Amino acid sequence: MQHTKAEPDAIRQLVRENYAKIASAFGTGFTAKVETPCCSGTETEAQRIGYSNAQIESIPDAATMGLGCGNPQAIARLKPGETVLDLGSGAGFDCFLAAKAVGETGRVIGVDMTDGMVRKARRNAKKAGIGNVSFRDGEIEHLPVADSTVDVIMSNCVINLSPEKEAVFREAYRVLKPGGRLAISDVVAVRPMPASMLADRQMHCACIGGAALVADLRQILEMTGFEKVEITLVDSSRDLIRQWAPGKNAQDYVVSAFIEAIKPGKNGIR
Repeated sequence: MQHTKAEPDAIRQLVRENYAKIASAFGTGFTAKVETPCCSGTETEAQRIGYSNAQIESIPDAATMGLGCGNPQAIARLKPGETVLDLGSGAGFDCFLAAKAVGETGRVIGVDMTDGMVRKARRNAKKAGIGNVSFRDGEIEHLPVADSTVDVIMSNCVINLSPEKEAVFREAYRVLKPGGRLAISDVVAVRPMPASMLADRQMHCACIGGAALVADLRQILEMTGFEKVEITLVDSSRDLIRQWAPGKNAQDYVVSAFIEAIKPGKNGIR
């Protein structure tokens, strides 16, 4: 579907405003009025989407917001010394886990377009004394990251929110080193959604309305130049998604998935 310039900008602003409310409300004892029913911001939610108790307990409490649909760490296969980029890093949860995995010789960069999330993540890093992670303010369609400098790109339930997914993956390809890889958890569409669901802004902010069809997502990745594309559906996520939009039957249209791909280059990929 083609968008006018105004439409993507309006969608990004809607998402930015809602996640800014979450950043402001989390940990203050009250619930913000946000159009993101998928985000409970609890440790229980983090457990339900695939994180272990050990992982949760190793991260600053203020970073454990439960804003995700899976655990990209499970497929990232991070190694000491690697450079990792997290798209839509929020309060820093996945970045802090990655920082432990890559060690002092590695580094982690988090990018988020919500100022409140970036500030919260920086405070969390400083408080926890995690020195090999940094957070940058920016859009995932226009990454503030240099060409060919990243070994692994992670993301957790963020790319579905972008109205310009082709731009996201072009940027991902640009910043990855040859042989670099994607390790993404996201929501994907397994069948076309009704027009009413696609037009509902609450459904978009709930990580449902903006989900790309699996075939379209694969085509975008392959046309961008990625190889060894694997999209693994997580059928068990339907129970969780049902709760994101009660009564909407969203679980019939979207599920969580692990998305993996490699930028051709060294390591025998091409």
